[in-house]
Amino acid sequence: MTFSVFNLLIHGYSLSRIIQEILTRSNIGKSTWIVTANPEILLYAKKNYLYWNTLHQADIRSIDGFGLQLVGWFKKINVSRVTGVKLADEVVKLCVKQNWTLVLIGGQNDASNKSAWMLRKQYPELKVFAEDGGNISTDGVADEVGEASITRITEYEADVILVAFGHPKQEFWINRYRNRFPTAKLFIGVGGTFDFWSGNSHRAPLWMQKIGLEWLYRLILEPKRLPRIFNAIFIFPLKVLFNK
Repeated sequence: MTFSVFNLLIHGYSLSRIIQEILTRSNIGKSTWIVTANPEILLYAKKNYLYWNTLHQADIRSIDGFGLQLVGWFKKINVSRVTGVKLADEVVKLCVKQNWTLVLIGGQNDASNKSAWMLRKQYPELKVFAEDGGNISTDGVADEVGEASITRITEYEADVILVAFGHPKQEFWINRYRNRFPTAKLFIGVGGTFDFWSGNSHRAPLWMQKIGLEWLYRLILEPKRLPRIFNAIFIFPLKVLFNK
């Protein structure tokens, strides 16, 4: 269920196992930081030690990308792939069930506020707040607007913080500021999840998601993604298998 990629332990946990880990750690007073790992993130970590070390601090590095799931299969490890969107959907349900306060920060085109509005419609009992987060440097440093967001998140007494600055910013940001949120039980960098929740983007049909072809759907919609997808599906597995 676990295997190593570039000396980082990858947790091929199922969705139910991840949720159980969150609850178990919360019950003993520990927060959980989850990195939804994909080939792009890991390739960046391979060439950037500071980012590698940041990912190393996380409690769970789950499998998001199909290319990473392929590596698990090549290593003959029984792994599950849980997309960032699917995990975030389940975390929202967990917040409703546990009466936890959820905060969304980041995203583009007002995606965090639009997402919060959509979630409130779907779950009227959900306590959810949205923050723009300001401009974040590549190494995760917040500007004045971002600092004000951090102050407000503390005042919300957030239990769960979903961060959508994209990599590497969101992981650097979580590692830099997570101690500023004493009530937080869970941190996840969720990339483009708010774009899907807000309706700014659309996911692949369910059948494509189930067989790991969501990358093909995105490629059809955005042909400029070809180099990134080629690296994720072909180059990344080869670099892992022949990494010394």
